[in-house]
Amino acid sequence: MGMSVTISAAAAEDTEQILKLQYLAFQREAELYGNYRIQPLTQTLDSLKAELESDTVLVARLGDEVVGTVRGKVDGDGTGKIAKLCVHPRLQGHGLGARLLRAVEEALAGHGDTTRFRLHTGHKSESNLRLYRKAGYVQVGGRTASDGVRLVILEKEATDAADFAVSA
Repeated sequence: MGMSVTISAAAAEDTEQILKLQYLAFQREAELYGNYRIQPLTQTLDSLKAELESDTVLVARLGDEVVGTVRGKVDGDGTGKIAKLCVHPRLQGHGLGARLLRAVEEALAGHGDTTRFRLHTGHKSESNLRLYRKAGYVQVGGRTASDGVRLVILEKEATDAADFAVSA
């Protein structure tokens, strides 16, 4: 009998598991860019603890193990900023990333003043781009991160989130 993956708000005791998962999951990205100084790999435990206190942080659990995570927050302009979506490598390709994305969109939309969602990924990260485009995101710009990686910035209207959830 298999266990199902559940998604819920992260708790303070999840911090170390989240950081370890993030480090593991972003290795592929670092390899893709030949850059092991990307922010998800250099984030400190204290920085993550601060995010847990101020942002919406969700985790996917398989039993007691954190196997996925995503973060988001709504800025003063009503933009829900989504970041650091990651899934354990052994569970990638099974829809968990899409479930986490929908869950954080729903959580951020619950703030009431959210008008759109914005996220970014590296320009070579085809699987990420495919996921985000399938979820209704469109490219609105780009920039170079402080670590030198060229990022693609994607957005979608918050009203589109409900449409995506219904059609998924």
